[in-house]
Amino acid sequence: MQLTNRSKVVVRKEMSLAERLYLPAILGGLFITFKHFFRKKTTISYPEVQRQFTPVYRGHHVLKRDEQGRENCTACGLCAVACPAEAITMTAAERKPGEEKMYREEKYASVYEINMLRCIFCGLCEEACPKEAIFLTDKIVHSGYERQGFIFGKDKLVEPVEADKRVDISGRLKAHRKN
Repeated sequence: MQLTNRSKVVVRKEMSLAERLYLPAILGGLFITFKHFFRKKTTISYPEVQRQFTPVYRGHHVLKRDEQGRENCTACGLCAVACPAEAITMTAAERKPGEEKMYREEKYASVYEINMLRCIFCGLCEEACPKEAIFLTDKIVHSGYERQGFIFGKDKLVEPVEADKRVDISGRLKAHRKN
């Protein structure tokens, strides 16, 4: 039973001697190989030479603090919902009396984890955050051999309290506010 009226007629033509010996294909491949010998090298020696990244490069995540050193994250969960890879998990907790200098809202993330093996660095978490608490920096996430080291908790994500050790995200913030 024929489903459509479309058909293609295949003609089997006889190959010439040069085509049967594959000489044109081999010579064409050798020509391309020799042409690449005289081009500028595109590889870099990574540890010694660092590549220049664009201002909107998405690398290592950071949980930001405000000017007074309090965490911006309020554990709303919008970043976890927006994450297509489902790499972000968090547990919310209520702020106790005396913790006003640590957290700026009544609710905060007591546990905040990002599975970097699942993360696809799409940046949807920073777009979804209403408090501008999470950003992707220009730092490269290091590789490793153990899976345990790629679950980043608050110890690796939250920036230091000291203002001089904070992560500069001004380039990301400009790009984030344009959109």
